[in-house]
Amino acid sequence: MNSASLEVADRLAVSDLVHLYASAVDDRRFADVVHLFTETAELRLPDPPRSLEPVQRHHGHDGVHTAMAALSQVTRTEHAIVGEVYTRGAGAGYALGRIACIAHHWTVSGESVTDVVWHLRYDDEYLRTGNGWRIHGRALTINAIATPAVRRVRAHPGVDRAAGVGGQGRKSVGNPFRMRG
Repeated sequence: MNSASLEVADRLAVSDLVHLYASAVDDRRFADVVHLFTETAELRLPDPPRSLEPVQRHHGHDGVHTAMAALSQVTRTEHAIVGEVYTRGAGAGYALGRIACIAHHWTVSGESVTDVVWHLRYDDEYLRTGNGWRIHGRALTINAIATPAVRRVRAHPGVDRAAGVGGQGRKSVGNPFRMRG
């Protein structure tokens, strides 16, 4: 990667993009995921367990949509971004990112719950567009796969809510993380 850091505003915008992707996937908002990519983006994915390296290529919005459709078979996901490094790319409006993530993929079948955990890395290319920063290239490499025991998985709340918005009809209870005396 280029050692030149991004400007603070660009770094924050690109980091937001990465977290919006994780949130949209976890909330099953796959149409929103598609629009986080450029129209000519390439998404490169592994084919586990056969290959942990990115060997499948998906092009453009249609390709990203097809790739996301595979996740609809999973009951629930949770993407925890655990590391982010961003640098300027070769030209203006171009940036690179290396993202570490732990992704849980829970599937419920009858009384059985499985969790396939991917410890992964995204090697990203970002372009600044008229709509802000977008993912132009993403290569997902799996570093390890784990299958821990799981007792129960909370049902998914639905797909009709925007990021950062609670479910309909829920009463606000304030900040649940605020320390109380």
